Amino acid sequence: QVQLVESGGGLVQAGGSLRLSCAASGRTFSRYAMGWFRQAPGKEREYVAAISWSVGSTYYADSVKGRFTISRDNGKNTSYLQMNSLKPEDTAVYYCAATPARSPLHLPGSGQYDYWGQGTQVTVSS
Repeated sequence: QVQLVESGGGLVQAGGSLRLSCAASGRTFSRYAMGWFRQAPGKEREYVAAISWSVGSTYYADSVKGRFTISRDNGKNTSYLQMNSLKPEDTAVYYCAATPARSPLHLPGSGQYDYWGQGTQVTVSS
């Protein structure tokens, strides 16, 4: 079992930055692929970014490519999402997710995550 707790959300002006953190419980965090999703009101959940447990592979949605960076610190059981050049359309509840990785470079598909955090609100004002 893995428990995930997000933090770092808040209100920021357009063009600003935020860093989200996802703290995971469990001794096998380093063998889990991690992902970040977001959901805005009235919209479908979007798969934003993912990172393999070996840190060798990453995925980004086109909408955030070049602005967001996913990372992880296996020693701290924590995944991060650095969000720069934020836009009002980035406003959403952001969720982190985890799943056991099939290989060191495995990046799960959006429907393959087993564990989810409670979400943290990010609001970008124009």
